[in-house]
Amino acid sequence: MKQIFVTGGVVSSLGKGLTAGALGALLEGHGFRVELKKFDPYLNLDPGTMSPLQHGEVYVLEDGTETDLDLGHYERFTHAVLGRKHSLTSGRIYESVLQKERSGEYLGQTVQIIPHVTDAIKERLRAVDEQADLCITEIGGTIGDIESLPFLEALRQFALEQEREDVIFLHLTLLPYLRAAEELKTKPTQQSVAKLREIGIQPDILVCRTEREISPDVRRKISLFCNVSPRAVVEERDLQDSIYELPSVLHREQLDALVLERLDLRPRRAYEDIWSGILRRIREPCCHSRIGLVGKYVSCKDAYKSVYEALAHAGIALSCRVEIRVIDAEALESPGAAELLKDLDGILVPGGFGTRGIEGKIFAADWARERGIPYLGLCLGMQLAAIAFARRVLGWPDAHSVEFDPQSAHPVIRRLDSQRETASLGATMRLGSRTCLLKTGSLAHRLYGEEEIFERHRHRYEFNREMEEAFESQGMLISGRCPDDGAVEILEFPQHLYYLAVQFHPEFQSKPWQAHPLFLGFLQAALDRARDHA
Repeated sequence: MKQIFVTGGVVSSLGKGLTAGALGALLEGHGFRVELKKFDPYLNLDPGTMSPLQHGEVYVLEDGTETDLDLGHYERFTHAVLGRKHSLTSGRIYESVLQKERSGEYLGQTVQIIPHVTDAIKERLRAVDEQADLCITEIGGTIGDIESLPFLEALRQFALEQEREDVIFLHLTLLPYLRAAEELKTKPTQQSVAKLREIGIQPDILVCRTEREISPDVRRKISLFCNVSPRAVVEERDLQDSIYELPSVLHREQLDALVLERLDLRPRRAYEDIWSGILRRIREPCCHSRIGLVGKYVSCKDAYKSVYEALAHAGIALSCRVEIRVIDAEALESPGAAELLKDLDGILVPGGFGTRGIEGKIFAADWARERGIPYLGLCLGMQLAAIAFARRVLGWPDAHSVEFDPQSAHPVIRRLDSQRETASLGATMRLGSRTCLLKTGSLAHRLYGEEEIFERHRHRYEFNREMEEAFESQGMLISGRCPDDGAVEILEFPQHLYYLAVQFHPEFQSKPWQAHPLFLGFLQAALDRARDHA
């Protein structure tokens, strides 16, 4: 197995995940099967209990593993389907080491970072998909962080144990531009590489984030002081239109050729470029749509990352420029809320937890249903659409979720049966891919084009099945169910152009070359309504 390790220096948020995903896309374009992993230095067992405001969205994999949002980049850029073994934190490593110590597996040894923790990390590096040709592993954090030192030491040891052509180190760094001096500064990159070399790792390729073009002189200077070939100084300039420019940018910089050469691999086929057509549709849209996203984590742009990307994918498929207006749900609880929702072609309410902004989201769900505006509710957005319908249509003004009002006389949303005795919050929800059976002839059935689907879940509350008859008697159709326990998965209102809400997270399965059918149908309905009201 060929291994590619991606590290980052100078500052955080440089785009290691995007770079790793784009590199995976390039290698797939040459005919290779790629596996991707993310090793994070924080002590949480997973990001499942971390605030989206601090860490961005929690991305859920097929097997239910709650992961960092970078694994979303990996799956969107490539055809890889990832699972638990592709995500690792310091918390999980230390947990496994301490469990072995308690069970006596170390036979009385003094348990230490080296070799026990580093051996545990290397064991995870070796746990690879036998069908894959290459594995790209991103190390979270920034070179110099104390938390990441055991991971870097494990990489150093691992590389020493492999053949030279089987391992490559790619280091992402920053070239800041100082306007006063009117030049790019290479010293932060030099110091970052020096720190990496102190640990015993010599990077093979430097990917340099920059606002400006890197001149030949600057490339030569970086090459000289960082001990890499001038060809291996790769420019990664800030993108103008879309993150989906990145594979084309890195291909022009010959990153894929450098990696294959260094790993002694020959392309398996002529490079297949799927990205130029995607970029053309992004840059030359034939229409425009305004979609309102009503959320509570609006101060963090990464909190709804997969939702934004799924809307963008629908826009790519329809050659439409999607203007996303992010609306703070709390603002909809104040006078003048209607002003925030006017002129929208569609309204989307995503998932979330906690009471803040709930009434604003309910207001948005009502607004869309009563005015014929296409509505897509995801997870919590489905639950609040049900509450809004119960209050306004069924005449139950106190209808609510037991999450927010445990004493409600009309608990439209209740806790999962499996959750009623659970006090723990981490990894205890209904998680991962589940089967859903669709009602023949329903909107969901027409959009998917099949009767059985598989979608990823992350929730601990569900629709109260004791209230199904009341809802359906007033026109709300239950069009999707879990065959295992009969849980309600999809609600839709057939009297409406597009009013559909789902308990799962379809955004996790959308691709830039294959928009998810629910987002595609939603955007098409928004365009149809805009055209009819023009």
